[in-house]
Amino acid sequence: MKRNTAAWIGLAVLALPTLLVSIDVFVLLLALPTLSADLHASSTEQLWILDVYGFLLSGFMITMGTLGDRIGRRRLLLIGATAFGLASVAAAYSTSPETLIAARAVLGVAGATLAPSTLALISSMFPDPRRRALAIGVWMTCFMGGAIIGPLAGGALLAHFWWGSAFLLGVPAMVLLLVLGPILLPEHRDPDAGRLDLPSVALSLAAILPAVYGLKELARSGWHAPAAVALLAGLAVGAVFVRRQRTLADPLLDLRLFGDRAFGTALGGMFTGTMLTGAMMVFITSHLQLVKGLSPAAAGLWMMPAVVATGLSFQLSPLVARRIRRGYLIGGGLLVSVLGLLLVTQVPTGGGPLPVVAAFVIINLGMGPLVTLATDIIVGSAPVAKAGAAASLNETSGEFGFALGIAALGSLGTAVYRGVVDLPAGLPARAEADARDTVTGATAAAASLPDDAAAAVLSAARDASTTGMHVVAAVSAVLLLALALLTLRMLRHLPPLGPARSAESAAGPADSAESAAGPARSAEFAAGLAPGVRSVVRVGRLQGS
Repeated sequence: MKRNTAAWIGLAVLALPTLLVSIDVFVLLLALPTLSADLHASSTEQLWILDVYGFLLSGFMITMGTLGDRIGRRRLLLIGATAFGLASVAAAYSTSPETLIAARAVLGVAGATLAPSTLALISSMFPDPRRRALAIGVWMTCFMGGAIIGPLAGGALLAHFWWGSAFLLGVPAMVLLLVLGPILLPEHRDPDAGRLDLPSVALSLAAILPAVYGLKELARSGWHAPAAVALLAGLAVGAVFVRRQRTLADPLLDLRLFGDRAFGTALGGMFTGTMLTGAMMVFITSHLQLVKGLSPAAAGLWMMPAVVATGLSFQLSPLVARRIRRGYLIGGGLLVSVLGLLLVTQVPTGGGPLPVVAAFVIINLGMGPLVTLATDIIVGSAPVAKAGAAASLNETSGEFGFALGIAALGSLGTAVYRGVVDLPAGLPARAEADARDTVTGATAAAASLPDDAAAAVLSAARDASTTGMHVVAAVSAVLLLALALLTLRMLRHLPPLGPARSAESAAGPADSAESAAGPARSAEFAAGLAPGVRSVVRVGRLQGS
């Protein structure tokens, strides 16, 4: 009882920074126009301000997850929180684009320590699979909560303060984590881990950074040689990285994790699901603004029901999984998302935003079991000593899945748009070229045309953009259906999240190992429990709580 109460208190310490960091990310999007004007940032510098964080976050995730297993997850989390807080202050008071880009780079490296360490600590704090899945759902709901609170908080801050206030939102949470973390969070590290292999760190960066850059550039500018070369170079170095890991006694990434069927299936599911639904979110957001004509703020408000649905699904999935096998629940949820994607294919060009928003709500409701339970399977299937590495793979798969989805499905949507857009005759050559390129170009071109021609261009562009969204949704539905069927087959052996003892008797080898790890994790957590927390719990019990 004492251990469980302390674990939930510790989860609150982990969840608050997650919420505020998420808010910070969403607020930056609102602050970008203002800070760009104030710092006189060029278009290239604006892109780096946005992208350098994601590049380095992705690049260092695997390294930081493994480093936490070696030096201690709580220690790494506190180091990362310190760096994140200091870099946030530096970003807030930047006086040039170069300074802000440098601060954002440090934020990316520091951010790479947070998610793997947090998930690994949750794995140690909640050895019981039922409570661990529920804790992961709470943690993910906090991140999604930033999508709701971020635009509101950002609007209020930017209305009354300077743009730098957007970067200061996460600082109080990091200070709170630094004060309470040593008291409320247990420490854990792998006592048998060897030295960090620096060549492997270099290879992982040389593989991930060009690959992510290539994917982002392909999504932003379409197919061109530099982006393709960067992507291929990243894949080639990635092959060298994998080969080196197989020869090391203490690899940076333990490839034996992929030998577990549940682990590999859950990780692949996270990658594919994020790839498909992440790209769909971008298409729907664009549809609300460029086809329905909503302002960014109004589009954000219309997206909130889907965000709320996501949080609700995150919370309910671990509870439902106590009675239904996880493979069936994940696969069934994906079928619900397939239904939502099919509804997107029927969204008309005209009319209000309700049909597309309702379809997106259904998509997000169905994705909850995959995101929550697959994450739990990934961190729960790994040995406790490798929880940080497993958590880093979970986060990295999501980053790559989102980038690949935007690049591949975005290119498909653009190709469909260019193939079906039916522009009126007699347009100026420049206006026709812009309108035929993208719906954004058509909107810009229409501003310089007479009213009748502008209306015709906008109508044709919006019809073509909607058709592109339909095709992307249909392709995503087919791929997600295949993922649902594969998940049902590969994860059907996993039992419901029942009590640890009954799960052990009903489970296969992977689940038995997970249940057997429970007592060891409980002992580790109890040993790391600080005396102050024990006193708090003891007082609570005396008061009847």
